[in-house]
Amino acid sequence: MRTYLVSLLILASPGCDSSAPPAPEFDGAAAYAYVQAQLAFGPRIPGQEGHRRMAAWLDSLLRGRADTVVAQRWTHVTRSGDSLPLVNFIARFNPAATTRLLFLAHWDTRPRADSPTSPDTLAALPGANDGGSGVAVLLGMADALKSRPPAIGVDLLFVDGEDYGDFSADADVLLGSRYYADHLLAGPKPQFAVLLDMVGDKDLRIPPEYYSQTAAPDVVELVWKVAERMGHSAVFVSTDGPVLTDDHVPLQQAGIRAIDIIDFDYGPNNRWHHSTEDTIDKVSEQSLKVVGDVMLGVVRTVRSG
Repeated sequence: MRTYLVSLLILASPGCDSSAPPAPEFDGAAAYAYVQAQLAFGPRIPGQEGHRRMAAWLDSLLRGRADTVVAQRWTHVTRSGDSLPLVNFIARFNPAATTRLLFLAHWDTRPRADSPTSPDTLAALPGANDGGSGVAVLLGMADALKSRPPAIGVDLLFVDGEDYGDFSADADVLLGSRYYADHLLAGPKPQFAVLLDMVGDKDLRIPPEYYSQTAAPDVVELVWKVAERMGHSAVFVSTDGPVLTDDHVPLQQAGIRAIDIIDFDYGPNNRWHHSTEDTIDKVSEQSLKVVGDVMLGVVRTVRSG
């Protein structure tokens, strides 16, 4: 990890609490159950029944937890001419607060498990880790923020259409984050955003992603410092991470300091990524808890000001 002096000042600034480390408050078992619930819908492919059912489930869950919920609905026409019904959900806590943080994950799953090592390269992706884990952490955060409301504003963004198309051609991917970036909510922008993607691996190891370090080094330093204070330096490691085009990039392009929390080394030689082997047995309750505790630790660390 590159070291930036300015980032080291965040925890000591008037807007942050640099006293005792935040207490763990995330329920890893509940988050694991949220992964299982998502898998029970089957593939969450835009335009298909599992996607429709999960959208209704997310809407209902979030309205029972957040102060307000915004549903951004639109239709995306793909490069091949298909029309996809898409929806982002934004669960808002303390919506009147001017100091706001944004956490996001994608809730859709890939239409085809196209990894060359996948046992079936034509089947849909189960999405236990790739999609399911990030959503589960956000839902666990929603439970905790309802139980103990935050002193600052927190938005939990569930983006749609991240994994539909072709990343190599930059076609029909990152659809929800691009829509959100083009249709920002009224009021102050979030001070920063944290993307959660593939955070449930049993062998969890999260290095700082390259674009995160270049666009928001102080945010990387803050999150890793909170993880260190909470005893999770073995997960949030200090070696340089991958270069990834993910949902944080459209937010950066919209002027939001966004970082990507991701373990892109998923299985031997990354064989479970975009594979039919991305199943519940690869996901760890403890990994979900570590990430959830650190994210809530960030919320409890940053103060308004």
